[in-house]
Amino acid sequence: MNGLVMIVLAVIVLGGAYLFYGRWLAKTWGIDSKAKTPAYEMEDGVDYVPAKTNVVFGHQFASIAGAGPINGPIIAAMFGWVPVLLWVLIGGVFFGAVQDFAAMYASVKNKGRSIGYIIELYIGKTGKRLFLLFVWLFSILVIAAFADIVASTFNGFAADGSLNPANASTATTSILFIVLAVALGMFIRYKNPSVAVTNIVGIIVLIVAIVLGLVFPMYVSQTAWLYFVFAYIFIASVTPVWALLQPRDYLNSFLLVAMMICAFIGVIAARPAMNLPAFSGFTVKGQMMFPMLFVTIACGAVSGFHSLVSSGTSSKQIQNERNMLPVSFGAMLLESLLAVIALITVGALAVNGQLPNAAPPVIFAEAIAGFLGVLGFSRITIFTIITLAISAFALTSLDSVARVGRLSLQELFTDDGIEPENTSTLQKILTNKFFTTALTLFFSYLLAIVGYKNIWPLFGSANQLLSALGLIAAAVFLKKTKRKGFMLWAPMTIMLAVTFTALGQTIFKILNKLFFTNNFVIVSDGLQLVFAILLVGLGFLVAVSGFKKIFKEESLTEAVSAAE
Repeated sequence: MNGLVMIVLAVIVLGGAYLFYGRWLAKTWGIDSKAKTPAYEMEDGVDYVPAKTNVVFGHQFASIAGAGPINGPIIAAMFGWVPVLLWVLIGGVFFGAVQDFAAMYASVKNKGRSIGYIIELYIGKTGKRLFLLFVWLFSILVIAAFADIVASTFNGFAADGSLNPANASTATTSILFIVLAVALGMFIRYKNPSVAVTNIVGIIVLIVAIVLGLVFPMYVSQTAWLYFVFAYIFIASVTPVWALLQPRDYLNSFLLVAMMICAFIGVIAARPAMNLPAFSGFTVKGQMMFPMLFVTIACGAVSGFHSLVSSGTSSKQIQNERNMLPVSFGAMLLESLLAVIALITVGALAVNGQLPNAAPPVIFAEAIAGFLGVLGFSRITIFTIITLAISAFALTSLDSVARVGRLSLQELFTDDGIEPENTSTLQKILTNKFFTTALTLFFSYLLAIVGYKNIWPLFGSANQLLSALGLIAAAVFLKKTKRKGFMLWAPMTIMLAVTFTALGQTIFKILNKLFFTNNFVIVSDGLQLVFAILLVGLGFLVAVSGFKKIFKEESLTEAVSAAE
């Protein structure tokens, strides 16, 4: 298939899904444009901060996208382009977009509280505590994986000790993003500019950061960058969202959209052929398509991390309920389009059906640079800018997940039945944002030094299991509030089957290394085994509790209470 035909097909499917399916969901569940949203009702200047639609969309899109929709489809292309395309389109519409919208909707309708609170309210306190512990463990995996990725991307030295200008420029641009984002946040906070002015200033700041990054590369080692990344995400997790999180993600959204526009134009101009087989088989290189296809392609189709962003940070910034559809459902569909573009790039660079021997971000950047080269653009400049974009989004994901991990741990030890002044000293420590952030980052660092490649399979499985649990929680909420939730039942059941199978395979492989080989490593393999077993146990218990509530017949008293 031609890449141009594929991208046109994707635009038609995803655009139609937003116009018809997304609007149908909003109408079915009910949107009250006159209701006071949690951003205003609970405004605290730290987490609850009302923001304009484009700003919240920028935060949501930049946070959920990252490098996931590029890495997943390119790696999964070994099964052929047809399975990847079908899963991205079907999963993106009926799994991912529905999950993101449902999670945000449930959160906004419950004072902007997280999925954990939704579980407590509609499933029970035990279910909530199990889920929050699951989320905390998952956050540790995400921070560990992405922190190592960012540090390696910023590493200014190649393996042979020579200088790496591309990585060094990426590092400079990312640092400038942080500094300029704070300045932009102050400008938006205290000057309250119009959308047009905000967009113009944002674009100028973005261009300045990129140019200075290309001109003044920073040559620093990977180890030093790892320390910096953890110091940064500690600050990002406890800083008010308006000061850093919102403006930084807003800037990155421009970069991500610009990257997608370049890719879109490049595909139209080059019309690349798909040099991959339509289907390579159900087992490729020892990997079975079920469950690996559905675990590998996460962010481009469905990702549990999205539900944490939708209910953990974005829901606290929504100004009007009608903004939920474009911010959640729309952002997910745009991410699916990015995943389709990633599939086209790997198909274009494939030779005789064989995948290119390079990292996914490099494949993506090289392909887009080649596409735009047809129009006369400099391949080196385009390659550098796209590499900068991909690297910047991994750091953006860290901004959000560090805050989510901190909030989950705080909520785990919070007792709403006790007034703050009556809490014990231990509970005050366990709910202190500085302590909970430090504890989360401590365990994340222990895993980060192992290397992201060693924990990536476990991260992928945990991520997809989280999507199933998020769907279950949203389904319970919809039932308890007398709203239709049948559209969530198939996605949550399928994702449970996928993730329990994948985690079971992971546990089996690690145990096999432990008992039948001599290459079992206590730190990396031992931690992964403990995490895998805990994730399976916690996920199973939360799922069982949720299913009981979904299929339990309500008494007359419960029905009346829910209706009220």
